[in-house]
Amino acid sequence: MNTAHIVKRISTLVVIASLALVVGGCSGKSQNQSAVGIGDLPPLANSVGSFGDLELPVEMKLDQKKTMSINTESFKGGILHYTGRVEVNSLKDFIVASMRNNKWKLVGEASYDYTLLAFTKPNKTCMVVLAEGFGGPLGKTHATLYVTADLSSSGNVNPFGEPTM
Repeated sequence: MNTAHIVKRISTLVVIASLALVVGGCSGKSQNQSAVGIGDLPPLANSVGSFGDLELPVEMKLDQKKTMSINTESFKGGILHYTGRVEVNSLKDFIVASMRNNKWKLVGEASYDYTLLAFTKPNKTCMVVLAEGFGGPLGKTHATLYVTADLSSSGNVNPFGEPTM
């Protein structure tokens, strides 16, 4: 075999291996993911903090230094910061599907360098800011959740003061 043929075969193998890694990284993500593992499989999502109706993929880990929360008799909320090796668009799709499954309503979305998602529920709000870290798609993705829950509200209005149906 000549050298050019060997280089061509090695290049082909490298491209195939790269594609397998890229495609395989998101293949396990579906819109109907559950926080419960099946058999010996690990869970696909974990609850966020003490909020049982917020979920993120298990790859996302809480950054305690950038997180704060408050709990009183009438209010529960906080700023929760997570990082992990998850592609930002996959994470966005996961969050939107998970929030829909947990009865949150997507009320706004904006993106440029960051992606902002705004959700409401009666007496609750959650804003999610997604950003790629250093290294772009090869680095870690950051998710910051700004969560509020009015525990004393009568239930007739959402956190923006709009009537609920």
